[in-house]
Amino acid sequence: MQNTRYLECLSSDFRRLREVVTGGPPDAVVPTCPDWSMADLGWHVAHVYLHKTECIRHGVEPESWPPDLSGEEPIAVLDRAYAALTHELATRPSEAPAGGWYEPDRTVGFWARRMAQETVVHRIDAELAAGVPSAGVPDDLAVDGVDEVLEVFLAFATRTWPEYFTELMVGNEGRGVLVACGGSRWLVRLDRDVVTVEPTDTDEADARISGDPDTVLRWLWRRVDDDAVRIEGEKDLVVRLRQLLGVATL
Repeated sequence: MQNTRYLECLSSDFRRLREVVTGGPPDAVVPTCPDWSMADLGWHVAHVYLHKTECIRHGVEPESWPPDLSGEEPIAVLDRAYAALTHELATRPSEAPAGGWYEPDRTVGFWARRMAQETVVHRIDAELAAGVPSAGVPDDLAVDGVDEVLEVFLAFATRTWPEYFTELMVGNEGRGVLVACGGSRWLVRLDRDVVTVEPTDTDEADARISGDPDTVLRWLWRRVDDDAVRIEGEKDLVVRLRQLLGVATL
C-alpha cells in the first residue's frame, strides 16, 4: 500500500472512531482492553498520535513523555493530535527518517502504515465498547494489517525481546501455522527460541487459520473469538499462536 492509501484509511477510521468515542458513554468499558473506559481509549489514541508526531518531526523518540495535557478537553486534544500527525505524514517523503522502536524501518512510511493499522483496531475497540455495529475493514488494509501484526509485532518481538516469550516457546519444535486470507498466505513457524514468518504459496502446515481478511485481522488482534475463523489441524498450536500474539501485541 502507498502512503496516500494509508492516509485515506486513517482518515476514514479516525472519523468513525471520533464519532463513536464522542457519542458513547465515557465510562463504557472497552471489552478488548478491560482496564480502559471509552474515555481512556480516546486519550490513548491522542497520546499515540502526539508521540508519533514528535518521532517524525525530530527523527528520534521524545525523551520526556507524556506531555502535560491537563486543562485541555479530551476531544480537543484528540483533534489536535490527529491534525498534527496527518500534517507530518502528508508533507514528508515516506523514506524520510523518523524515530521509532522498529529497528528495521525507522521512516515516515513506517508510521503511516502503523498509524493506519493502530486506528482501525482502536476504531473496532470503540465500536465494541459502544455496542454499535462495526464497520468493515477494506480488504487491502486488512491483508496489510495481517502481514504487519505477524512480522512487525510477533516475529520481531520474539527476536528482540525473547525473555517475554520463554515459557510459550517450550515444545514448539518448529511447527508451522498457515494464515490465509484474501489470496495471501503466511507460514508462521513456531520454534524453540523464535517465531519466523514468510509468505508462501503452499497449504502445507501443522495447523491452518483462514477467513476473509477483515475477520482474520480481528482474530490476530484478539478482537473476535476462534469461531469467527476456520481452524484446521493441531488446535493446541493455534492456541499457542494466540497466546504469543497476546504477549506481542500487549
